[in-house]
Amino acid sequence: MNINAFTVDNIPMITKGDDIAEIICQRTLLEEYDIIAIASTIISKAQDHIIDPLKIVPTQQALNISKKNGMNAEFVQAVLDESNEVILESPIFLVRHHCGNICINAGIDQSNVADGLLLLPVDPDGSAKKIKDDLFRLTGKKVSVVITDTNGRAFREGQTGFAIGAAGIMTHHDWRGSTDLFDNVLEVANEAVVDEVAGFANCLMGEGNWGMPVVVIRGLDLYSRNDGVGAVYRSDDIDIIKKALKNF
Repeated sequence: MNINAFTVDNIPMITKGDDIAEIICQRTLLEEYDIIAIASTIISKAQDHIIDPLKIVPTQQALNISKKNGMNAEFVQAVLDESNEVILESPIFLVRHHCGNICINAGIDQSNVADGLLLLPVDPDGSAKKIKDDLFRLTGKKVSVVITDTNGRAFREGQTGFAIGAAGIMTHHDWRGSTDLFDNVLEVANEAVVDEVAGFANCLMGEGNWGMPVVVIRGLDLYSRNDGVGAVYRSDDIDIIKKALKNF
């Protein structure tokens, strides 16, 4: 297998209303079954999903949580507004975002934005599908789109790329039922390929001021008619880590 991955260079500073698909097509030639990984930040900027913290009025819940963890009450309220479940209030503020992703501070970003708080994209799966469809309209190529964000991981230091939205790509490569080199039947090997793609793309995107929010991965055919990343989230009844944290 020969895989090629490269950044789409010279992406401008994204502002409200920018057409992400058109910007990509103006800067690179896409091929059939390319995977386009896109940092969530530029999707949010194109959607103008930015809020002014000075306009936020904290609730009593936000005030209580802010006292526990020493965070700004307006920021805490923004996190609550972007979440449908609080997993842990302190020492970290861990929540389930509306899109399903469990992350610290609902993925709200205060870096790489001039003013305000940058929220995660509105409906990351829907945003990925729109970009995938727009790319097909512009190029005639069937491609996959993965919207990425960076998350920490339980039991390990450091952050890595995660998929928070996807379209046209399988989420898992399920090896269960196949055999290994010694004909042993695999029982638990369900590889989360969409997150592996996001993590690899993040190596090229970098953080801080690299300014490389779009990566094309070529030669890895994971194309699928399936849209969405819902399958990567464990259901509440089997998520033992979440249960433990809720009882912390």
